[in-house]
Amino acid sequence: MRKVINTLIVIVFFNLTLLAQNKIASDPIFVVNEKIVSKQKIEEYLSKGYIKEMQNSITDQQYLNLKSKLGENLGEKEFIVIIKIFTESEMNEQKAQVNTITEKSTPTKIKDEYLLKVNDIAVDFNLKMLNGDIINLANLKGKVVLLNFWATWCGPCIREFYEIPSKILTKFKNEDFIFLPVSIGEDVQIVKDKMIYLSKKGIVFNVGIDPDKIIWNSYATGSIPKNFIIDKNGIINFITTGYNEENIDTLVKQLEFLLKN
Repeated sequence: MRKVINTLIVIVFFNLTLLAQNKIASDPIFVVNEKIVSKQKIEEYLSKGYIKEMQNSITDQQYLNLKSKLGENLGEKEFIVIIKIFTESEMNEQKAQVNTITEKSTPTKIKDEYLLKVNDIAVDFNLKMLNGDIINLANLKGKVVLLNFWATWCGPCIREFYEIPSKILTKFKNEDFIFLPVSIGEDVQIVKDKMIYLSKKGIVFNVGIDPDKIIWNSYATGSIPKNFIIDKNGIINFITTGYNEENIDTLVKQLEFLLKN
């Protein structure tokens, strides 16, 4: 289990540093014990196995608490990563536990978060958009659809939104392509306020709302963002979970392929 946690931490950290290197919108802000630390310090913690937990999205209350202590240096909420590290006593305990293990550990089975998979027929739905329009998925046959599940509190979802306008919407604006971002489990006003805020950052597109998770519960469970590419015949062609630059670039390649065929 410890190995799985370390692997997930490495993946998340790698994805965040990709964001920093490419200066998409803002560098990740790493916070340890309510203090901002450098990427180099996090790398040191990681190499020594000191990282206990990495929180990639924070609540509004957590943000306000940190803001009151750290001031303007804190940066934007969506780019803050809170990291917990093991104390020396906890590290010693971890080492002692490892030294006393004599039996082979059983591999941890990772739960399948996809209710629909590649080559499945996409479940039809009616999606209410923020501007009041109702979109029926079945009526979009003949177009390639990028179905995106997100939430306003999800840091990786918002970081993904920073890239989508330039890498996807602008690129495919004259193609038979539809982008359907679906906010799950949230009130319309919360979503509206978030999109007004994002519009000031140049992130402007219509979004759908799924407050009771009716659409979400037909497609997936677990973590977000999740992206489903649906081909012109209504068949799921490709799926991704989580945000990183590689995922975005792969989505672009898949969309290009489907729109040419």
